[in-house]
Amino acid sequence: MFIALGVFRTKGHTAGIITIVLAIAVAILGYGMPANYALWSALYGALYGLWPIGWIVVTAVFLYNLTVKTGQFEIIKDSIAAITDDRRLQALLIAFSFGAFIEGAAGFGTPVAITAAMLVGLGFNPLYAAGICLIANTSPVAFGAIGIPIITAGGVTGLDTMPISQMVGRQLPFLSVFVPFWLVFIMAGWKGAREVMPAIVVSGVSFALMQWFSSNYLGPLLPDILSSLFSIVCLVLFLRVWKPGQVWRFQDEPPATLKVTRHSPGVILKAWSPFIVLTILIADWGLNPVKALLNKVNIPIVFSGLDKMILVGGKPMAVVYTFNWLAATGTSILIAAIVSAFILRVGPGRFLAIFWETLKNLRFALVTIACVLAFAYVANWSGMTTTMGKAFTVVGAAFPFVAAFLGWLGVFITGSDTSSNALFCNMQKVTAESLNINPVLTVATNSAGGVAGKMISPQNIVVGASSTGLIGREGDLFRFTVWHSIFFTAFIGVIATLQAYVFPGMIPPAVKAAAAAAAAAKGGAWYLLISAVIVLVIGVAAYRQANGTLRTGA
Repeated sequence: MFIALGVFRTKGHTAGIITIVLAIAVAILGYGMPANYALWSALYGALYGLWPIGWIVVTAVFLYNLTVKTGQFEIIKDSIAAITDDRRLQALLIAFSFGAFIEGAAGFGTPVAITAAMLVGLGFNPLYAAGICLIANTSPVAFGAIGIPIITAGGVTGLDTMPISQMVGRQLPFLSVFVPFWLVFIMAGWKGAREVMPAIVVSGVSFALMQWFSSNYLGPLLPDILSSLFSIVCLVLFLRVWKPGQVWRFQDEPPATLKVTRHSPGVILKAWSPFIVLTILIADWGLNPVKALLNKVNIPIVFSGLDKMILVGGKPMAVVYTFNWLAATGTSILIAAIVSAFILRVGPGRFLAIFWETLKNLRFALVTIACVLAFAYVANWSGMTTTMGKAFTVVGAAFPFVAAFLGWLGVFITGSDTSSNALFCNMQKVTAESLNINPVLTVATNSAGGVAGKMISPQNIVVGASSTGLIGREGDLFRFTVWHSIFFTAFIGVIATLQAYVFPGMIPPAVKAAAAAAAAAKGGAWYLLISAVIVLVIGVAAYRQANGTLRTGA
């Protein structure tokens, strides 16, 4: 897969098909796996890739497309772009917070395409616009597209998704606090960053706090949606009482081409309503009592040719594919789209036409997802993953640090944290268990470290270049981001190493979602209130330290 994508620049679905064919051959010829077992394993993985993962991708992108086709997304963009004229603050709002929102709602390169084009339209230097949006599209990636990377990590490792979500939520918030500062520092230097430090603190800390809270108490589905909205709201409210001393612009920047229209609160609320409905329904689907009720409606499919033939821990494993069509997260997103169609007055014919267009545009992506998951299951059940995992034990105690770079490598090549998790997470688990390290840490670090590979993956580089008129300058864009990518990955690697050996109490036990849901019900309101107060206090304190007095603006 690496050679096909990285050297021969093969299309993703073609590389996926080649990979699964080779994996089946290696399983049969190299590991002695009976041919029918290898084929059944591939089919099981492909089905898991299509449902529930592919179903989430289709419905999430469909809901996004629904807002685009009805013109509501233009209103959403206007509502963000009209808040400030300062380029530094626009980068925080659009590249960081709004980009995270799109990552949570759609993912798969969409955030960079939209936010980079918006920044260029506002008058940003194209290279800076693309580079900043690529760098900003890091900390939300692990929870992108309604948590698909975490769901995939749980699926291929057999670990509960809740502790993986909690662990990632105890790593990425540190990066989330840092990224806003880094974006402004790249643009305007230390002096320019210091001038808007209060806004940087409010933006990063609010995002990080909500990312930590939602990932630890609500699960992997909503961290991006909630964190981005919370960050936008906090920064907008803060900018009502504080303004930078001067409006910062690029030297010799091109004239603005994006016409920003101001809309009434009612119009803005209508535009945001699909994502408000989405958040509510996904939260409902994540509640344990609701999930238990919905899971009663399912179609179990026993893989008789493989059932009880795979040994896990010396015991035969039941191989049953459960088609839980009602409890699937994608179904809740589809219902949100149906409700949104009523709000936006989209007729049945147009609704189905947009859905068909979405499905048509994603057909090759779905083939790629199916092939990657098929490969993951063949590799896991044949013993290939165990071999690779044991090979990596040679790095010994340094493995938590190395784990971040494995995730980074996977995302760099495949362009997807989901694909990287499918490829490497079970290997991360096996290696960690061989080294007596908590596997939840290394599996989570694969996803957390992978986020930094997104900014240099060839797919994302091409998206960034295409959306900003830099076609042919992909090399410049790669050089702009590569050292930031390595720096961010090492940052996560150091955090993982500290958590493994210095602060092991940060690693969550393998609790079930019910326990986390109960904790959320008990303390959720307090955490939100404390988060808001902390953000306000830190923002005011940082501003007073930098400027001495609090100056209010219109």
